[in-house]
Amino acid sequence: MSWTDAAGLAGVLMILVAYAGAALGRLDPKGAWSLLANLIGACLILVSLLVADFNLSSTAMEGSWALVALAGLVRLGFKRRG
Repeated sequence: MSWTDAAGLAGVLMILVAYAGAALGRLDPKGAWSLLANLIGACLILVSLLVADFNLSSTAMEGSWALVALAGLVRLGFKRRG
């Protein structure tokens, strides 16, 4: 297994754990931990797509996923600032 495959699989695991945690009521889907896991997971999958096996639709999906998670984190940051 290449390092890009390992990065992509780690990203998938992070997103699935965050989703399962939210679906089971153990993790707030709008909370920092969930959003951070989604952002990092999507970025790891993007690395595997951009470096090893490019796929346009998957890249668009993961890029969008990362941007939504980042927007949520920015929103949280503004909320906490006042």
